[in-house]
Amino acid sequence: MATKLLIATGNPGKMREYADLLAGLPFELVSLRDLGITHEVDETGDTFSENAWLKASEYAVISGLLTLADDSGLEVDALSGEPGVRSARYGGDSCHSDQDRVEFLLKNMKDVPWEERGARFRCVIAIALPGGEKPTLVAQAEGFVAGMIQYQPQGDDGFGYDPVFYLPEYDKTVAQLPSDVKNRISHRAHAAKQAMEALKSLTAES
Repeated sequence: MATKLLIATGNPGKMREYADLLAGLPFELVSLRDLGITHEVDETGDTFSENAWLKASEYAVISGLLTLADDSGLEVDALSGEPGVRSARYGGDSCHSDQDRVEFLLKNMKDVPWEERGARFRCVIAIALPGGEKPTLVAQAEGFVAGMIQYQPQGDDGFGYDPVFYLPEYDKTVAQLPSDVKNRISHRAHAAKQAMEALKSLTAES
């Protein structure tokens, strides 16, 4: 019977993505929803690394399982790295949807010339092993993809900031890419590839 690996998300889309990214590992992937865990971790960290560890360690304690969690977001050069760890909460109470946050971002960048609109999606993964007084950090992995923030949204296949995140090498936004291409080049894919190697090492040791 395969060892369970908790992917610390309740999002079915994200769970499907991880099932693809971690295919071939000798683990049974389970989500928070699968385990009936409704607790929400307070993401108080100042960095993606801190928030990924907060989630991985807390859910490892709650579930008693090896746990993988990530934190990711958009960093825009012209906005000094904002929205960063606040990507999902950008604009505060005045923004209620992804579309609102995209519009808020574009408004804040309306006077920024094209050559200064560089940005990156960044993802940090933390893997926690429960046991003892507190969980152990098994591995941390980081991935990013660089691009530009274009002036208007384009594409229907993404979420979050994907419709304005332009990739010059593809001449498309992330929201215009086929999912198989996105899953190969995304910030989460790069981080998951490293995490997969750490998980393979873990199974080799056991």
